[in-house]
Amino acid sequence: MDMRCTLKKNSDFRRLYSRGKSAVNPYVVVYCRRNREKVNRLGYTVSTKLGHAVVRNRVRRRLREIYRLNSPLFKTGYDIVIVARARCVGAEYKKLEAAVMEACGKLELLERQP
Repeated sequence: MDMRCTLKKNSDFRRLYSRGKSAVNPYVVVYCRRNREKVNRLGYTVSTKLGHAVVRNRVRRRLREIYRLNSPLFKTGYDIVIVARARCVGAEYKKLEAAVMEACGKLELLERQP
């Protein structure tokens, strides 16, 4: 089974935004909703307001890596969208990681705390 399942369809993102639970902090907004699968499907949103492509791709790569390294801590069976906010751009990796994990903790997505 592929560990990295991604959300790609606009309809999936829209469903999460409208019907999912969300948690907010200065760095990210995390939306989640149960899916009927045995894996987590992830999506990342980085607005063009955050900067040009190089900047946005760097933020996206960092968010992906944070999930990858912490994936054993997550419960399975969720669709998750992580939306980057302006502070993500200049943030230290550790602060960004703490922010993402804190938001996921608020949504009870974590099996155990890091």
